[in-house]
Amino acid sequence: MRNDRLSIPLLALQTCGEFICSKAMWYVNKLFEQAQVESLSAKGFLVRSSGGVVRIEKHDCGAELRKSPSGRYQMTIIPSIMVAGQFTRLWDAGYQKFLLTHEGRKFPIRVSQLADLRRFNEELRTALGVPTYYNEALGSTCHYSVYDRVKGRRGDVPDESVGAHEEADH
Repeated sequence: MRNDRLSIPLLALQTCGEFICSKAMWYVNKLFEQAQVESLSAKGFLVRSSGGVVRIEKHDCGAELRKSPSGRYQMTIIPSIMVAGQFTRLWDAGYQKFLLTHEGRKFPIRVSQLADLRRFNEELRTALGVPTYYNEALGSTCHYSVYDRVKGRRGDVPDESVGAHEEADH
């Protein structure tokens, strides 16, 4: 059963019941010129464009930009770790970090994946001229966080809070 809370836009800070959808400080309303986007390939990024949607990948991570009516590009998917070619969301369950797919599958995250995400984020910011502030430079920002796991309260089973499930073949 799919949890409707997974459909919440990840680009706005919102309280979502017992967990928080945190906004990565990426200035998602900032518009990028076409020349900036086109320069990414020369800076080592894999850039694919189709129908006004640009997918940027490097270090097994990716982000997405969409062309606005003004002809400039706006970020629609913030830097994320890619699993099987799909964007994931980072979830801090309080005791461990996981990657969540859009189907609700969860995978424990590896330290190397977090390092790759941080490196991708920093390189993309530099390439697009987006500043990094102190709180962003401290580490990764999760799409979801679940810390209140007091037995009997909503959120006491973190997987249910975000609609996650494990693969059956583990």
